[in-house]
Amino acid sequence: MDKPVCFIDTDSDGKLCVQQSALQILQQIQQPVVVVAVVGLYRTGKSYLLNRLAGKQTGFALGSTIESKTKGIWIWCVPHPTKAGTTLVLLDTEGLGDVDKGDPKHDTNIFCLAVLLSSTLVYNSRGTIDNKAIMELQYVTELTECIKVKSPNKDADDSSELVKFFPSFIWAVRDFTLKLKIDGKDVTEDEYLDFALKLKPGTSRHVMEYNFPRECIQKFFPSRKCFTFPFPTAPENMSCLGSLDSADISSEFLKVTDHFCNFVFNDSSVKRLKEGYTVTGRVLGHLAKTYVDTISSGSVPCLENAVIAVAMIENEAAVIVGLQVYQIGMEKLKESFPLELKAVSSKHQDLSSTATQAFMKRSFRDTDGKHLKSLEEKINKLFNGYLCQNEQTSKKLCEDLLSSLSAPMMENLKQGLYAKPGGHDLFCKDLEDIGKKYKSQANKEVKAEEVLEEFLKQKSVDSKVILQADKKLTETEKQLKEQNEKAVLLEQEIKTNKEKQRQLEEKMDTERQSNEERMRQMKEKMDEEMRLLKEEAERAMDSKLKEQADLLKTGFNEKAEMMSQEIEEFKKRSTEAETNRAKEFAATLENANRGHEETMDLMMQNHREQMMEIQEKNPLNGCCIM
Repeated sequence: MDKPVCFIDTDSDGKLCVQQSALQILQQIQQPVVVVAVVGLYRTGKSYLLNRLAGKQTGFALGSTIESKTKGIWIWCVPHPTKAGTTLVLLDTEGLGDVDKGDPKHDTNIFCLAVLLSSTLVYNSRGTIDNKAIMELQYVTELTECIKVKSPNKDADDSSELVKFFPSFIWAVRDFTLKLKIDGKDVTEDEYLDFALKLKPGTSRHVMEYNFPRECIQKFFPSRKCFTFPFPTAPENMSCLGSLDSADISSEFLKVTDHFCNFVFNDSSVKRLKEGYTVTGRVLGHLAKTYVDTISSGSVPCLENAVIAVAMIENEAAVIVGLQVYQIGMEKLKESFPLELKAVSSKHQDLSSTATQAFMKRSFRDTDGKHLKSLEEKINKLFNGYLCQNEQTSKKLCEDLLSSLSAPMMENLKQGLYAKPGGHDLFCKDLEDIGKKYKSQANKEVKAEEVLEEFLKQKSVDSKVILQADKKLTETEKQLKEQNEKAVLLEQEIKTNKEKQRQLEEKMDTERQSNEERMRQMKEKMDEEMRLLKEEAERAMDSKLKEQADLLKTGFNEKAEMMSQEIEEFKKRSTEAETNRAKEFAATLENANRGHEETMDLMMQNHREQMMEIQEKNPLNGCCIM
C-alpha cells in the first residue's frame, strides 16, 4: 500500500461498518501480521507517530485545527522493516473525546476494536501521566463489559482470561517537560509509568475511584512500556508539525521517536488468536468484519465466537487450497497418461501429502477433523477419477495397438486365406505372433491383460468357425484343440484377475501410506496447538504472578490474597482446557483411523463384487493357444 485507506467507518445509520476496499487489500496478505494501533484523545499527534512507523513523512492525515482529523479507523499495510516475511499493519484510530460525536458509546467501540485487532496498543497523550490523564483512559475500565472471552450467554466471569489475548501496551507521552525524578532519584520512563499506576491504600469511595482504572491497566496490560517525547519544535510551529522539514525538529524529539519506532519494530509480536493461532492479513480482515458486525448488531464481541467464525471460514478455504494443490499437480501428470499404476499412485501420494500440508498451514480449530476428512474424501474422489482416465487412455492405446498388429490377419480373414485345410494352424500361428508382439509393446500398460482377454474372446468366434471348417483335422483333433483353447482363455482370464488383484493391493498400500502420512501431519499439528495453548496459559500466569508480586510489594496484602484464589482458579481452568483439548485430539485421531479402516473395507468390498460379477459372466468360448 502506498498510502492508508479507511478501514472501519460509520454508515448513514451511524453504525460501524468495514470498508470492502480495505478487506480486499487484507485478503491478498498471506503473511503473518504485526498490528500496531494508536489510540488517544483527538489532536494529540497519533497520525504523526504512525507515519514515522511507516517510514514516511506523510500518509495518515495530520490536522492543524481543533477538529479531529481521523474518522473511524484507517489502515496502512507495509513490509515489516525488521521481520522478513511479515507485514506491519498500522491502525490510526479516530481521536477519543471529540465533542461533535453524537453516540457516547462510539469512543468505547473504537477503543475496543483497537484492543481486539492489535498486537501492540499505543496510547497517545500529552503532558504528564497524572490522575487526569489516567481518568481520560476510562475506556479500559469498560473492557470487561464490552469484550468477552466466551459466549456472552454464559454467566461465568471470564475477565481474568482477557489478559491472554490483549495486546502489549505502550504509553506515549507527548510534549513531556518534567524531569524523570521520583523523590529526588532518577528513574526510567517505565518506572515513571509504574509510579503513576501505583495504587493508594484505603477503601474510601475516592480511593476506589482512583485505583480502579489503574487496577484495570495493570490487570489487562501486564506488558507495559512508556516513552516520553519532548516538544518536537518551538510551540509556535506545532500546528504545522506534519509539514516541517526534519531539520526544524529537535534532535532530542527525533532521537526518542527513533527509539520508539525501533522498540515497536523489534518487540511487537505477531498478532495471535486464542490458542496461539497466527493471524495473517486475510484472517485480520475476517476478524474485523466479525467484530464490527457484532458491535453494530448491539451484541458484545466474543473472542471465542470470533475464533469459531474465522475458523469455519479458514478451514473451508483450507480445503479448497489443499484441493487446488492436488488437482494442479495431477492435471500436469495427466498430460503423460497412460502411465503405470505405480507412477500414478506415487504422484498421488506425494501430492496428497503436499495438499495436507497446505491445509494444515491454513486451518485451525478443526477439532473434530471434519474439514480434513472432507479434503481426504475429495482427494480420493479425484484420485479415482484420474485412475479411470489413466485406465481409459491405457485401454485405448492397447486397443489401437492390437488393431494395428491384427490388421494383416483381418485382411487374411477377408480374403479367406484361413478357409482351407491347415488354415486353423495358420490362424493360430498368426494370432500367436500378434500376442507376442503385443505383450512386448504393452507389457506395462494397466489395461494390457484385460484388453488382450477381450481381444482373444472376440477372435475365439473366428477360431471356432475356422476350426470346424478345417478338413485336415479329425473330429477328435478338433475337440482336443477346442479344449486346449478354452484352457488358454481361462489362463488369460486368470492373468487378468491377478493383475486386478495386484492393482487393488497397490491401491490399498497407497491408501495405507497416505493415511500414515496424514496421521503424522495431524499429530504434528495437534502437538503444535497444544504447545501454543500451554504457552498462552503460561504467559497469562506469569502476568498474574507479576501483578500479585506488585501488590505484595506495595503493601496490598488483602488484594494479593484475593489474587491467590484467582490464580488457583485460573490454573484449574487452564488444566481443564488442556485436558479437554487432549481428549478432542485423541477422538479426532481415533475417528480418522476408523474412517481409514472403513475406506479400506469399502475398497475390498468393491473388489469382491467385481470378481463375483466376472465369475458369473465367465463365457469360456474357444480360442487359439498363445
